[in-house]
Amino acid sequence: MADHDHSHEHDHDHTEPPGDLELKVKALESLLVEKGLVDPAALDVLIETYEHKVGPRNGAQVVARAWAQPQFKEWLLRDGAAAIASLGFTGRQGEHLRVVENTTTVHNLVVCTLCSCYPWPVLGLPPVWYKSAPYRSRAVSDPRGVLAEFGTALDPDIEIRVWDSTSEMRYLVLPQRPQGTQDWTEVQLAALVSRNAMIGVEKAQQPEDGTAA
Repeated sequence: MADHDHSHEHDHDHTEPPGDLELKVKALESLLVEKGLVDPAALDVLIETYEHKVGPRNGAQVVARAWAQPQFKEWLLRDGAAAIASLGFTGRQGEHLRVVENTTTVHNLVVCTLCSCYPWPVLGLPPVWYKSAPYRSRAVSDPRGVLAEFGTALDPDIEIRVWDSTSEMRYLVLPQRPQGTQDWTEVQLAALVSRNAMIGVEKAQQPEDGTAA
């Protein structure tokens, strides 16, 4: 049976992004579209780019550094926010961040059961499915089933730990380093790290799989 780390209480406001900022962004988007200065499709592309590429690439650099440098990995697991800030990735929803490591016996999965708390500075925008009610409930009640739906099959004896993000603590998964990458540079390693791997629904890509999407 899966073990769940579910001790944190959601007793603070959850805003992503902050309400006033979100309103300003939406107002600006509406104005730009209304004036004919921005194509709505272009806005969608911009958001898609930040969600899948710009933000997650920050996190991939963090993971690659941890894989390549044992001292940084130790710091990352001990004080995630500080180690990540040392690489220049800071900002709201990144101040309180804990990094949890996948091992041969433990697989970590991150969820936010009441909303969508998410470490923006290293993962960008939260994907739609992360914010959905089915994921938020089933990640806790049936994490192995959720992983299977993402194509991640784990041996029965691997413990699954579910981490519930809150306004006070967010989580980033440090995936296992793929075999056959001993001589790879950090840039090469980062290409194997997807956003989904840092949420925990997937593993890092294997070298033969090519660049992470």
